[in-house]
Amino acid sequence: MTSVDRPDATQPQPDLQWGHPPGGSDAGHPAGYPVAESDRLTRFVIRMHARTPRWVVPLAAVGCVAAGIGYTLLSDPTRSAPDALPTCLLKMTTGLDCPGCGATRALWYVLHADLPAAARHHFLFVFALPFLAYLFVAWAGRQAFGWRLPDLRVGPKLIGGFLAAWLAFSVVRNFPWPPFTALYV
Repeated sequence: MTSVDRPDATQPQPDLQWGHPPGGSDAGHPAGYPVAESDRLTRFVIRMHARTPRWVVPLAAVGCVAAGIGYTLLSDPTRSAPDALPTCLLKMTTGLDCPGCGATRALWYVLHADLPAAARHHFLFVFALPFLAYLFVAWAGRQAFGWRLPDLRVGPKLIGGFLAAWLAFSVVRNFPWPPFTALYV
């Protein structure tokens, strides 16, 4: 046994407890494994989590969504110059539209009830918006008030298909010939 394998008696040792593998069984591990005691920050976070009302996280999420909507309404992205800050780094460096290019303008038009103009700027974002809004309301209602709204059955195949469509849309909108040039934003 080398000095690396055994602890040095002159160094302070962490306070260890003996834990058990997840699932509660000790199959193959009769002595368990050492678990370090939580530090102060971890204990503080766990105490705060236990004391926090369940409506705080949905309220914070609503605040973030409201801040994004407020930014969109105040900045009026439809009238800003193409090089106005903040700008898309991909578009600035390559000249190509990124997968999210046009989404802020589409949100602005949705908030002003102009769906054709919104779809012109980012069709897939406008398509996904009602589903995202419902999923958010269902999650926030369940977290804050215990509501049980019907679940949308969103499986991995549906998510994969949507992401593949988004990728195809992102590539096709950058083709430099008609009819794809109509997708430029």
